[in-house]
Amino acid sequence: MTAKRIIVIGAGAGGMMAAGRAAELGAPVLLMEKTDGPAKKLLISGKTRCNVTNSREIDEFIAMYGANGRFLYRAFHRFFRDDLLNFLKRYGVATKIEDDGHIFPTSDDARDVVRAFKRYMDENNVELRTNAKVTAINVDGGKVASVQTEKEIFPASAVILATGGSSYPGTGSSGDGYRMAAALGHTITKIRPALVPLAVREADLAKSMQGVSLSNVRLTAYRCTADDIDIAKTPKRDCGRGIPGKKSTPPIIESRTGELMMTHSGIGGPVTLLMSLSIVDALERGPVSVSIDLYPQVDENQLRKQLQNDLDRHGKKSYRNILGELLPQKMAESFVEITGISTDKRGHEITAEERELLLSSLKSLRFNIEGQLPISAAIVTAGGISLNEIDPYTMASRLISGLYFCGEVMDIDANTGGYNLQAAFSTGYVAGEEAARIM
Repeated sequence: MTAKRIIVIGAGAGGMMAAGRAAELGAPVLLMEKTDGPAKKLLISGKTRCNVTNSREIDEFIAMYGANGRFLYRAFHRFFRDDLLNFLKRYGVATKIEDDGHIFPTSDDARDVVRAFKRYMDENNVELRTNAKVTAINVDGGKVASVQTEKEIFPASAVILATGGSSYPGTGSSGDGYRMAAALGHTITKIRPALVPLAVREADLAKSMQGVSLSNVRLTAYRCTADDIDIAKTPKRDCGRGIPGKKSTPPIIESRTGELMMTHSGIGGPVTLLMSLSIVDALERGPVSVSIDLYPQVDENQLRKQLQNDLDRHGKKSYRNILGELLPQKMAESFVEITGISTDKRGHEITAEERELLLSSLKSLRFNIEGQLPISAAIVTAGGISLNEIDPYTMASRLISGLYFCGEVMDIDANTGGYNLQAAFSTGYVAGEEAARIM
């Protein structure tokens, strides 16, 4: 016989919200977590500061999720940023808005957010069971009947699947939800990493600059090899997903200014992560390369004059030392190899042709993209349970009665900045409320 209770699978951001909301409405709730405690990923989010949401207005907020963002309008209408901040305030968590619109707890401590959710669940008598790995959701006559773990079966009248994605598997997000949903007939949109560092073909060159952090550079991705890049087509303004009215046009995939870091295998840092999903998807269709403009604030003519002035002013300095004035030291060493100009050559000895070669490298440092780091290294998983099979008003499965979804297990992902957590909280709230209504 089916127990009159709701089982929530996964005690992450969405799962805790769903469990708490359903219990707040009077439903008996069992929250099952495969690891030894809840909120593992939430505790490390935002570099342990926990970027809970963002101050952008709703239309700009929705744009951060790409085409699938429209699915979230109904959930955000029910529970959005102000509701979340009031919820946190209710449990003693003050918040602050930073200059970039990111919203954090004033304490900069993710543990405060987790404590708030634990209090919420405790107050409403949510039963939390840890070290309970769910292996299947059992269905009888097209309706949820029970949840099966490695050891026993738990009857249920409703199930909320909140298992997260496949990134950070050590936190419990290892793709279990996709397998369970697929076993019930749900379509899983291709799983791939989002917000992930990229590997380049010129790995030795990248490794020679490993650890160099570059601020205010422009990264542009092209649908071609590095040799075929036409820098004349490089956009002057940012374009890509989440930038309203700034769609890219071929051969440009995306172009953004920001902070970039050279890694042992390629490129990372915030601007790379923001562009990574578009690049990963483009790789499925052909070669992709990137160009890094180290001086985006000046055009080629301005930089040409600046370089000539530097060469004239430092005419007796060696090329190596001149590069040290233009670039971080570790990158300057690499530029000697890139340009092929003798390190001992004096500034006044550098020819116009050599100056143009340096200019071109400073305005367009190029790499062929080989691929991306594994999904386990990604901050967010793209893909998931098809939104066509989920009711956006209720987060209910269109295939199985009594089954609901929330968070990253669905085909929803966004840029960094609090958007992914807000989506988890909002869809969790709706799923919990709707599941409680059928009890």
